Amino acid sequence: MSEELFDAFRGRRVLVTGHTGFKGSWLVSWLLHRRAEVMGFALDPPTNPSLYAQLGLASKIEQRIADIRHRREICECLVRWQPEIIFHLAAQPLVRKSYDEPIETFDVNVMGTLQLLDAIRTLNRTCVVVVVTSDKCYRNHEWEYAYRENDALGGKDPYSCSKAMTELAVDCYRNSFLHDAGIYVASVRAGNVIGGGDWAEDRIVPDAIRALSKDHSISVRNPHSSRPWQHVLEPLHGYLRLAARIVSAKDEGDRNELCSAFNFGPPQSSNVAVATLIDCIAKTWSAFNPSSAPRWEDDSDPDAPHEARLLHVASDKAHHLLDWRCVWSLQQTVEETISWYHRVRQGEAAMSVTLEQIQQFESLA
Repeated sequence: MSEELFDAFRGRRVLVTGHTGFKGSWLVSWLLHRRAEVMGFALDPPTNPSLYAQLGLASKIEQRIADIRHRREICECLVRWQPEIIFHLAAQPLVRKSYDEPIETFDVNVMGTLQLLDAIRTLNRTCVVVVVTSDKCYRNHEWEYAYRENDALGGKDPYSCSKAMTELAVDCYRNSFLHDAGIYVASVRAGNVIGGGDWAEDRIVPDAIRALSKDHSISVRNPHSSRPWQHVLEPLHGYLRLAARIVSAKDEGDRNELCSAFNFGPPQSSNVAVATLIDCIAKTWSAFNPSSAPRWEDDSDPDAPHEARLLHVASDKAHHLLDWRCVWSLQQTVEETISWYHRVRQGEAAMSVTLEQIQQFESLA
């Protein structure tokens, strides 16, 4: 990883919304490792256990525990922290939950983002903002074609639709209000991420870890659905690189090109069926736990709400403009993920394992 990226965050004030979640906790850990001054804005950790608590991040950063939809709280946070860089991750992140709570999903994902963007207008200072949406923001026809940033947005389920709407809102605010105010906004669309410390419900890896830890059979909801699996550090590397490039852009033309949407997804070889991922997880778990006998069962429900069976995004733009590429293969991604859970389960400190993996990743990136 280049010194440009090492230096871009040292001593800078960075705000991370959604910092108590799985992805946010990895991002905060990386920013601290790069000597950034970090403030978080989020609700309490969404799971128990939580990676945020395991890493002890509450004692390492400034934070505001509040709802992203509450304008007054956001404005007070911005005035207090005066961020130079903002990573917006706060969201309702689960497809299945979006069917149970559609209004909440739209309210948090769309209106929460708009509350933040509108509040940023009051900063009266230059700021770089990276808004995290999802690769599910595309109008998915479930074909082999890899979606690119200029493809049509859409979504059959409430979660996907909310992310498409968020992308439209970001583009509107960027062009209508923020650019002329010196607020430089980009959006990022990542494929499915896995990694140590994810404890969410209805996600394949934490569901598998819970079952394996109890020597239970893993219940697999959609074994034949394919997803672009990648380690959580892969897209976070992209987000960091994008923000650093915007900060260091030498002219307005370069900066404008970067203030746009970017895909961050793995190569086609990592886009595999859930069943293939589970087989890889089971084999890796057995390597760490030779006495175990992992097994899984198809728990498909024909009456379950719709979830896409095939999705793939192209990351050519990130490669050409940011020199970004995936670092770890699917096999290594699974190995690092299972290693994290195994080592922490054996008593190693979560932060030491996390930082070791970040440093290992940096040495290759």
